[in-house]
Amino acid sequence: MKKIIAVVLSLCIIFCCAGFSFAADEEIVKDYEVSDKIRNVSITMGEDPTTQRGVCWHTDEESATAVQFVIADKYEGTFEGAKTFRGSCESFKEIYVHKVTLTALKPGTEYVYRVGDDVNNEWSEIGTFRTDDGDENFKFIAIADVQAGNEENFQKASNVMKTAYETMPDAEFYTSLGDYVNDCTQEEWDWFFDKFNFANSNLTIAPVAGNHDGNITNKVNHYWFDSMFNLDAAPDECIRAEGVYYAFDYGNAHIVVLNTNDMYPMTVQQTNWLKNEMNSSDAQWKIVLMHRAFYSAGKNLIKPDTIIMREQLLPIFDELDIDLVMAGHDHVYMRTNQVKGDKLVEDVTYVTEMFNGVETTFAVDPDGACHILPGTAGTKTYSINDYVFDCVFDSNIVAECFSQRDIGDRGIFSTVEIQGGRLVYNAYAVDYETGEKELVDTYAIKKTTEGQASDKPMLPTDPATTGVAQTFNFIYRFAKMFFDYLFVIIPKLIINAI
Repeated sequence: MKKIIAVVLSLCIIFCCAGFSFAADEEIVKDYEVSDKIRNVSITMGEDPTTQRGVCWHTDEESATAVQFVIADKYEGTFEGAKTFRGSCESFKEIYVHKVTLTALKPGTEYVYRVGDDVNNEWSEIGTFRTDDGDENFKFIAIADVQAGNEENFQKASNVMKTAYETMPDAEFYTSLGDYVNDCTQEEWDWFFDKFNFANSNLTIAPVAGNHDGNITNKVNHYWFDSMFNLDAAPDECIRAEGVYYAFDYGNAHIVVLNTNDMYPMTVQQTNWLKNEMNSSDAQWKIVLMHRAFYSAGKNLIKPDTIIMREQLLPIFDELDIDLVMAGHDHVYMRTNQVKGDKLVEDVTYVTEMFNGVETTFAVDPDGACHILPGTAGTKTYSINDYVFDCVFDSNIVAECFSQRDIGDRGIFSTVEIQGGRLVYNAYAVDYETGEKELVDTYAIKKTTEGQASDKPMLPTDPATTGVAQTFNFIYRFAKMFFDYLFVIIPKLIINAI
């Protein structure tokens, strides 16, 4: 009997590693009944993605908190002898939030796990995750702005994510660039986790907080986002009522997740932290994930928060040699050429090479950064605001730009693959109903130099020591924003209208 179970399990694990089918059609063998008391399970990055993971789930009643896990190759249909890690259970509004941090994991290893109450023996469905092996080759999926307000539209966004996972079944994690929900109700979060359960419980997520992920009233008084995911990898001072910022190394990349809800303007605490993170990293690739975008052809382009953030952060990004910036918020698709100092980088060398059997053109050691808005996986799409964009930016910086309304109201997902010094980005449009996809954009960068840490001193990140700087920062940024409106943006709009 054990041999039969082992054979069935082996096939399940093969499906698990090969594609989406493990989540939708295949069920890993188990010897217990799944409890309906446990929901909204997710796996997040630990401080060290090679050896740690964060786990979070919700229940309606207070209960014990435990995760049992075993190396997938050793799982034989039972959790007898599995490791058990316990964690916290805290009330949040009408639910209980359970969090466990898994440590001392083996790099590059597939695990089978379940979460639940080890006192009353009530357990979730089985999930899987894989730790980073630490090498220089990895892949991830990016989506943005699911932002659904009803169950039907969450299902449509879920269909886009399913196609993404079928397209890149060996992705090691995924990121959603903010605005998971629309009105930030528990019902909406439940819908999100239900429809995305196949991904959230089997693929590590690097969550980014959007402005809709804590509504105007709730985000001031309640830590919504921190109650949806285990963000314990972030230092305590980085977890705020309106979101969170954190960083992690993955392969040869240092990835920073910013909290762009920390605005008007972004605090000195967060910008100093960003500088410390990037300056102290010797990773070859430096990537930023955030919600609000610097460059966009959407409706938020000349809103005060966007102007203030762009003026404040663009010089910092240039100073830190960021390679790739991915953001959401505006529900349109846009990719820039290489940009530095708010200008197009014109002197770029290109080379064509084979990558995974496909002839691919790479920008070689380009200066500046590429900024990407990967559209939306959801159904809420905006129109392009070409007129305003041309009044604010040099249109030559735009490499690709379109509204999803112009391509048949399809959802979009993106993939990023890094192989050592080569990075390839692809974007796909997906039919919400059929899952049929079309490649709509691609871009690639090749780096021939290794990463190098800076010897710059660490900057203060304690709010108690940055208060004066923050006050000056606030006054200066607002004054600069009003100046830009009065003497730069409005005159350009008037001239273009004549």
